[in-house]
Amino acid sequence: MHRTALVTGASRGIGRAIAIGLARRGYDVAVNDIDRQRAALQEVAAEIETLGQRALPVFADVSSKSDVVAMVETVESAFGHLDVIVNNAGILISGDVAGLKEDFWDSVMDVNAKGTFLVVQAALAGMKARKYGRIVNIASIGGKHGAPEQAHYSASKAAVMGFTRVLAQEVGVDGITANCVCPGIILTDMGRVNLDDPAIRNAWQEKTALRRIGDPEDVVGAVAFLASDDAAFITGQTLNVDGGIVLS
Repeated sequence: MHRTALVTGASRGIGRAIAIGLARRGYDVAVNDIDRQRAALQEVAAEIETLGQRALPVFADVSSKSDVVAMVETVESAFGHLDVIVNNAGILISGDVAGLKEDFWDSVMDVNAKGTFLVVQAALAGMKARKYGRIVNIASIGGKHGAPEQAHYSASKAAVMGFTRVLAQEVGVDGITANCVCPGIILTDMGRVNLDDPAIRNAWQEKTALRRIGDPEDVVGAVAFLASDDAAFITGQTLNVDGGIVLS
């Protein structure tokens, strides 16, 4: 059966890898990011089209309800329906609790937590009408353990996990599953906050059972599985994709 997906924050890093990975598995993919990432997002869309799948760049700030509602309407109109949502859009602004600016806290929570909620809320009516949906929210092992100067990021990702557990209970009767993937230390532009210092990078590498830092492509398989019919009886779960840092 023909499947469609929306991946937020898809212009680079994990989101880009997921969007292209889903296209390789036969999905038509709507790719989202903010307008500042227009050129990069259009490159992702072009790459998806070279794989023989339809691509739709949609520019929206996921922390804005009006943007999100318009985005989902555009995707549903273009594709006819929306089967899979991957809520990947996220930001990280480091700062210790004592000196953390209120607007930094708000920005991180607005994109990471509220953005996930808004995208899901906008897409639920269509999924419920079709009695089918796969929602995969990208959280983080930071939402389980955290790290210094990332209290607000950790809180936002913990919120995503809590939201997903309740969502799964509410929408299961409608044929919709909701799960989280929790990446570990991944080599992305945002991940370099943890990795610029060679000593820090080596320390993280030594913490993994596999003794290496992750690549964005390492996250794709878990997301694709949870988005597939092979995962039809899996919902409300969080899956660590971290090379063996959090062992649970």
